[in-house]
Amino acid sequence: MKFLNKLLAATAVAAVCMAGPAQAETKRIALVVKALGIGFFEAAAEGAKEAAAELGDVEVIYTGPTDTTAEGQIEVINALIAQKVDAIAISANDTDALVPALKKAMQRGITVISWDSGVAAEGRQLHLNPSSNPLIGNMIIKLAADHLPDGGDVAVLSASATATNQNIWIEEMTKVQDNYPGINVVATVYGDDLADKSYREAQGLMQTYPDLKAIIAPTSVGIVAAAQAVSDAEKVGQVNVTGLGLPSEMAGHVHSGASKSFAIWNPIDLGYSATVLAYNLATGVAEAKAGAEIPMGRMGTLTLDDNSEGAMADPFVYDASNVDDFKDIF
Repeated sequence: MKFLNKLLAATAVAAVCMAGPAQAETKRIALVVKALGIGFFEAAAEGAKEAAAELGDVEVIYTGPTDTTAEGQIEVINALIAQKVDAIAISANDTDALVPALKKAMQRGITVISWDSGVAAEGRQLHLNPSSNPLIGNMIIKLAADHLPDGGDVAVLSASATATNQNIWIEEMTKVQDNYPGINVVATVYGDDLADKSYREAQGLMQTYPDLKAIIAPTSVGIVAAAQAVSDAEKVGQVNVTGLGLPSEMAGHVHSGASKSFAIWNPIDLGYSATVLAYNLATGVAEAKAGAEIPMGRMGTLTLDDNSEGAMADPFVYDASNVDDFKDIF
């Protein structure tokens, strides 16, 4: 499944699977991403298209700001409120700053969920985690430790300092760090999900910490930039880049040796699940409350906890043995 055709218009409206004229009750679901032009989110948009085709009476609006800021997303949200969409499914750039705008949307009768990167509970009806936060936190440090039997210095290259999911994963990673003797996390830096800034931050880490053995980047933008920085610095074999990335973007770096392994859930499945969940809430098929089991189509059901959050699936590890099997998919 190809998803690399760029969806870069400022409002990036992808109206898909418009039902025939007999279906007057088409639901308009806005898939709001952190920023346009990021492969992970373009893959999620492919999943949203799949869900729309399956549901039949759905128009997906794929949109987001041009940079990873709360202010940009607030502008997008206000525009969607004015358009009177039926649902907003958002991957948030800030857990709290978006709440007033999203509360306004809900007051206008718009279904609001967050996915990937969450919104505070008062600003949405449910949150879809791509996986269990503890499992992700353990996975990202384990990926580094597996290739450092004698331990060593590692650093974290995150997205923005306010990115909800990144901060939770790093916190969960810190909780289990003692399970990996000898692994010393020397720094956490932020590339703001911008390729050039992430590249510079990776360069800075290698210059500041000459004994650095691994860079953990729990962001699909950061991991590619860091791998490129390691290659350009001719430190392949000295510094291993790992974290969360896309097979399509990381296959070359795995084969070059800049990354021995990385993990990710399937963003196509994530966009699909978010769209089906938003649809089921908007149509009254399900209600977001603690303990609810909400259908996610081919992905099964989402079971909500006391904070109306649920996890989609476990992360999957990619390395030289399997990355080529997935690189043409996402």
